[in-house]
Amino acid sequence: MYLSKSKYCAGVQCPKMLWLKKNKPEEFDESVMKESVLETGSEVGDLAMGLFGPYVEVPYGELGGMIEQTEKLLADGTPIIAEASFSYEGLFCSVDILKNLGDRRVELYEVKSSTEAKPIYYHDVAYQVYVLTKLGFSVEKACLVHINNQYVRHGELDLQELFHIADLTETARAMQEDVEKNLAVFAEYLARPDEPTDDIGLRCFKPYDCGFWKYCTRNLPSPNVFDLAGPRKTTMFKCYSQGLVSFAELNGCDQLNAKAYQQIEHELYCQPPAIKTDAIKTFLSRLSYPLYFLDFESFQPAIPLYDNSSPFEQIVFQYSLHWIEREGGELKHAEYLAYPGEDPRRALAEQLCRDIPLNVCTTAYNMAFEKTRIKGLAALYPDLAEHLMNIHDHIQDLMVPFQQRWYYTRAMQGSYSIKYVLPALFPDDPELDYHNLEGVHNGGEAMDTFKKMASMPPEELETWRKHLLQYCGLDTYAMVKVWEKLKEAAVLL
Repeated sequence: MYLSKSKYCAGVQCPKMLWLKKNKPEEFDESVMKESVLETGSEVGDLAMGLFGPYVEVPYGELGGMIEQTEKLLADGTPIIAEASFSYEGLFCSVDILKNLGDRRVELYEVKSSTEAKPIYYHDVAYQVYVLTKLGFSVEKACLVHINNQYVRHGELDLQELFHIADLTETARAMQEDVEKNLAVFAEYLARPDEPTDDIGLRCFKPYDCGFWKYCTRNLPSPNVFDLAGPRKTTMFKCYSQGLVSFAELNGCDQLNAKAYQQIEHELYCQPPAIKTDAIKTFLSRLSYPLYFLDFESFQPAIPLYDNSSPFEQIVFQYSLHWIEREGGELKHAEYLAYPGEDPRRALAEQLCRDIPLNVCTTAYNMAFEKTRIKGLAALYPDLAEHLMNIHDHIQDLMVPFQQRWYYTRAMQGSYSIKYVLPALFPDDPELDYHNLEGVHNGGEAMDTFKKMASMPPEELETWRKHLLQYCGLDTYAMVKVWEKLKEAAVLL
């Protein structure tokens, strides 16, 4: 049996996952392995290597070579070793930071880009303690290093403040018997000639989304309980355990809320759009000219890049703004997109104040995001606070009619996200199809693109700027079209 610490943790989540990884790797859905998350982990890990001063890193390569290099560094008395690598009877681990205390006494530090000590991390640390103990090392201390989300950057990064060290030594020692038992279970699973029959459960999503979910649910009817947009996973699995899986089986049961039943009934009976005219009219009456449509794009660097910012803080780097001055007036557009490498917040806030006058009605789709970002900018820049908070206080949420199901169609699939609402309202309009955009098609890609632009040559950077501007511009143009559709519904019905 060969296990790395990541595979061990996968087995803790679901032993069947190990069997599938070994025997059916082609069925794994790689989309659950988000590149941006992996890159963040690498960035944080690289930075944390310097937490205890000068260090020597074992370069990634062939397993035997990494282990040999580690042994040499230990023998030479190297005090801090990053990616120190060990193997015991097929159990492999690379310790993120190893303190070499001499006489085979060590301290190990597992680095995570999370802001908390999640339960699965305890298993990760306990496994490493197990491997090193079996190799004859005395693990004096076993710790988890994670991000301190209370840290605020001022000047140069302070690694001691950026990272929090949680001492898990006693817990990891107490878990050694559990590690032994888990390894026995995993060995039994991996030795099975036939696929294990373990059923799906909440563990498919906790602590991580499993890449074999589509494979393990391939025989379920479509649509099924897991296609419902609203209920919690616990509710879905409660229905599943009771044999309520297909929409036909779910229809009429007493486990769901009204919105879930609406999704089910529209799917089963192909019902016409459900439109509550009076509610839509009341909502539209709260909007007034000049009418603005605003959308922000942001990114969340784990390592704060700018003064007065914290780990994973939402940093707004772009906005698109469409507006109409009067009934029947021309649709106008303004936009802002920062260049990477500079703190975008001040310039963005200043232009936003120039582009949106005082006391005008502004709409956003899921306004909580825009309002929170504006409030943060106001706190950061007191001289702009009055204007920014005036914008904040006059924002209306264009999402509400769809969230409240005042306008609902089968094609929305129970969701009120604009990425579902827009194609449901305009199914045959290529101008409103995000798939037709180049380069950037969603908020996640926008976030990743802006981050990568910092290392792009000038020509490539300008190309991706155009992609970002087109994407964010479509977000607010889409809002305009949605608003127009709401107006049609209020007038025609």
